[in-house]
Amino acid sequence: MKILVIAAHPDDEVLGMGGTIKKYTKAGDQVKILIMATGIHARRSDKNKNSTRYKVKKTITTNMKSQVKELQKDAKKSAKILGVSDIEFKNFPDNEMDTVSSLKITKTIEEVIAKFNPEIVYTHSPHDVNIDHKIIYNSTITATRPISSKVKEVISFEIPSSTEWNFHQIFSPNIFVDITKELQSKLDAMAAYKLEVRDFPHPRSIKALESIASRWGSVSGFHFAEAFSLVRSLKKSI
Repeated sequence: MKILVIAAHPDDEVLGMGGTIKKYTKAGDQVKILIMATGIHARRSDKNKNSTRYKVKKTITTNMKSQVKELQKDAKKSAKILGVSDIEFKNFPDNEMDTVSSLKITKTIEEVIAKFNPEIVYTHSPHDVNIDHKIIYNSTITATRPISSKVKEVISFEIPSSTEWNFHQIFSPNIFVDITKELQSKLDAMAAYKLEVRDFPHPRSIKALESIASRWGSVSGFHFAEAFSLVRSLKKSI
């Protein structure tokens, strides 16, 4: 079986479903990770301007390019821990995907789907404070519309430090995956992201990720679990 994971930024794939990815690869399934944005450029500070379209100092630009390369190296190391060798980066602007044509984003996803031909696609939840996450969700839904796609299931995941802070629209999962045996791989994969992992009580800390997995496990009857929301499923028979 082929599974495509569409994430906005490097580390989203681990935060959202690192244990489930490991579960798939252990079972012999083929997993591809698609990272849409750089995950770096929104962090610069140059006269309070926060866009790749603005002119910034050359030293800042050079440093950001170096950080992007380093982050992508970490992403590959992380993916390897999860058993994934197929990871692709598209380098859309970080936290500014609303400045890009939705058609361009959708077409980019469509091209990857047409080439990889996945049966299941995982992506972000629309109930999220991050603009890139919302846009990736909307473009993924468009790219996987049944009339032009062979994708059988579309499933969304949460991103700790983003989804839970969208207080008025809450992520409401209806799929729970037991990752008790895969939890350590998820934590190791997150630790590979040197620029992204944070200290507790930040949601992207190792301790917090273990706590989140424990919480969903208590909801679903497992020791540790990851939670998902089924967007749609197409079945010829039951």
